Amino acid sequence: MFGKRGNDDGNRFTPEFRQPAPTPSVPPPAGSADTAVLARPVAAPQPSTPVAPPARRAVEAPPIAQDSKRGREKSETYYDTKSQVFSALIDTIDLSQLSKLEPESAREEIRDIVNDIIAIKNFAMSIAEQEELLEDICNDVLGYGPLEPLLARDDIADIMVNGSKNVYIEVNGKVEQTGIRFRDNQQLLNICQRIVSQVGRRVDESSPICDARLPDGSRVNVIAPPLSIDGATLTIRKFKKDKLTLDQLVKFGAISPQGAEVLKIISRVRCNIVISGGTGSGKTTLLNCLTNYIDREERVITCEDSAELQLQQPHVVRLETRPPNLEGEGEVTMRDLVKNCLRMRPERIIVGEVRGPEVFDLLQAMNTGHDGSMGTIHSNSPRECLNRIESMIAMGGYSLPQKTVREIVVGSIDVIIQAARLRDGSRRITHITEVIGMEGDVIITQDIVLYNIKGEDANGRLMGEHVSTGIGRPHFWERARYYGEEQRLAKALEAMEKRAD
Repeated sequence: MFGKRGNDDGNRFTPEFRQPAPTPSVPPPAGSADTAVLARPVAAPQPSTPVAPPARRAVEAPPIAQDSKRGREKSETYYDTKSQVFSALIDTIDLSQLSKLEPESAREEIRDIVNDIIAIKNFAMSIAEQEELLEDICNDVLGYGPLEPLLARDDIADIMVNGSKNVYIEVNGKVEQTGIRFRDNQQLLNICQRIVSQVGRRVDESSPICDARLPDGSRVNVIAPPLSIDGATLTIRKFKKDKLTLDQLVKFGAISPQGAEVLKIISRVRCNIVISGGTGSGKTTLLNCLTNYIDREERVITCEDSAELQLQQPHVVRLETRPPNLEGEGEVTMRDLVKNCLRMRPERIIVGEVRGPEVFDLLQAMNTGHDGSMGTIHSNSPRECLNRIESMIAMGGYSLPQKTVREIVVGSIDVIIQAARLRDGSRRITHITEVIGMEGDVIITQDIVLYNIKGEDANGRLMGEHVSTGIGRPHFWERARYYGEEQRLAKALEAMEKRAD
């Protein structure tokens, strides 16, 4: 498919299919191998012409097996060699043919051609350096360039790219800078365009803000110039390859075993749940965990800005919002999705994140026979969560009396679960709180489980425990009894009280 052979004098590399790649004006579609977008030098010379090294030092990601979490610097000679090899590859390869191959086959083709180029040009490289060069070039052509090694690591929670020079990661709750660099801001923007184009979105000067997702469900946010002054800003919230469960959260200390049992029961008996928390507190992870206890026979519909929930039930319908097109038309909002859900015979509605007037439609759904619905909201306490819900309803232009709004909230939400990221970087479930009714115009809540911080150890890690507040029978006791879970609930609360004593 890709002709490649050297001539007799060994100084030129003549392909059978020579097709210089034009520089595209739009990002390549998903699965495309159009490397001119990602890594083509500004002027691609003939392979025999020396190529000047990049003006800015680029520092690629470390191999996955490397202990250091920081990028390892490479010499200017390495980048000079890489630039020459890459120019020869782009000048040689037939990109239209490459795009028709499966990823693994395309990777093998690229490796074969690069090995031939290295041999013909007589680059002095060790086997390890050659293998590293092959991997870097394959990542530039077929993947996300310098980001690929970071995306492959399962210990990273967030990747934060602040322009071409600064790449940060979060590991174990702590943010640290890597040594990774992009060639320039244009390469970074091109990679951002490739990511968002895979889900039918765009990012450019006319639409500089975009939410998207990677194929594994990782959440992506891009803000491009002119809004981002020092180059594109890319933020990736990575999902672990192995989905977390409540039992694993117990091992991490996010919740006690008895508290996890209460959460399982709450989800099992179809309580309407709102998960509250700040940015990076683990709301989506907790929501994924709770959905594991939905019966497999139930029809579940999810509504998200960027589809990232990973439900395991067989009967799941996933819906995603859509931004407006270039003419400002065709937008589908979260509220549109939630309203349409009611016509799809849902048994549970799950909203990835409630941000605005759609909260009113979700509350209406919770209050009209769709028990067991769930959603997340940004707030710092259960009481603040209720206040934010009232504010978001007002944002929708509803001119309802305050008492009426609060009555709707009380009639819709059963439990608020508060997640928090503590100052040591750990994530904890700090409240399991019931919404039980009203006294006058005030919503009454009661805490079932609280997390008490007791101090910190020698390493600065916070120490604490989850305790029961002594509520013998929660407000959802009758619901638990209806589903045959009252004995299990009583044992969990009793065990928590004894532990507190």
